[in-house]
Amino acid sequence: MENLDVVVLRTLRDWRLAGKRALLATVVRTWGSSPRPIGSILALCEDGAVVGSVSGGCIEDDLIYRHTQAYSGKEPGHQIPSGPPSFVKYGITADEAHRFGLPCGGTLELLLEYDPDAASLRSLVEALEAGRLMRRTTRLADGQVTLEKAQSPEELAIDGDVLVNTFGPEYRMLLIGAGQLTEYLATMALFSGFAVTVCDPREEYRGAWSVAGAKVVSDMPDDVVTGFRADRRTCVVALTHDPKLDDLALLEALKTEAFYVGAIGSRRNNEARHQRMVEHFGMTAAELQRLRGPIGIFIGSKTPAEIAVSIMAEVLAVKNGVALPRDMEVAQAKNLRAVQANDAGAIVCGVPQAGARRAG
Repeated sequence: MENLDVVVLRTLRDWRLAGKRALLATVVRTWGSSPRPIGSILALCEDGAVVGSVSGGCIEDDLIYRHTQAYSGKEPGHQIPSGPPSFVKYGITADEAHRFGLPCGGTLELLLEYDPDAASLRSLVEALEAGRLMRRTTRLADGQVTLEKAQSPEELAIDGDVLVNTFGPEYRMLLIGAGQLTEYLATMALFSGFAVTVCDPREEYRGAWSVAGAKVVSDMPDDVVTGFRADRRTCVVALTHDPKLDDLALLEALKTEAFYVGAIGSRRNNEARHQRMVEHFGMTAAELQRLRGPIGIFIGSKTPAEIAVSIMAEVLAVKNGVALPRDMEVAQAKNLRAVQANDAGAIVCGVPQAGARRAG
């Protein structure tokens, strides 16, 4: 499946190029619990067609009711208005929260842009389809939009009289190895919105591949990683258990900005991998901190499908900025080492030895 934002913007572009009236709704603020995060978007056409989501469905129903009834003949006068963008809040009272299906205490605010410019939408979609990260700035006074290339993902912000939202190309997952586990993980990644590429130079594994929608390549993994140009929306997962295939690919991945780099294997295998990379490739412990392994959230998984669930859950947690127990343990260990390093600068002969190291 494609990135949902790209699907919404492309559909909205097509409606506007066809001369249809439409609106773009963006979640700009939330209070308490909310069903969709800030930055979520939805497009609504004059005929009631809708794509995207800003809630679990009830708010979408209300937007359709408010802005498309004129075309069904039920309530003349209810239609998509003209003019500058406007704000609307849902769930302000407990009764409204219940009526709109919001969680207890949840409130969200939307910005509604009426009849967004078709040419601007076309430029934005073309940039996203070309893999560029884009910043879209909407002037609240009149709805005028400006586009510029963004250097890194940014949170939605209302700055004075403008709304700034960053849109990026879809997330990508590069999987090393085309075994059964990879098939399950690729399937989950696809329906989670990732573009999936599977690399395996072994013909016997590629020949049995059966997941539609994933690109399969046969080059050596390290060459594929180099050509992949991994960015902050990319994850690289090694699944072959073969150091000849996994290690060099992981080394190349660690040179990139990929948000997740990991490899399957037991704790013992993971320790052996770290040792090989230090001894054979000159990697340092600090450089290897980004290498995740054993990968996956512990759920007692045994089967390939369950293991894939645990890996996908970890990938999504890292993507969404959720601190996992293992990450907190790593952070605590890092802090402990820092404290120990400071303690090593103990006073010798009454003189503080700054930067001194503990023997052994």
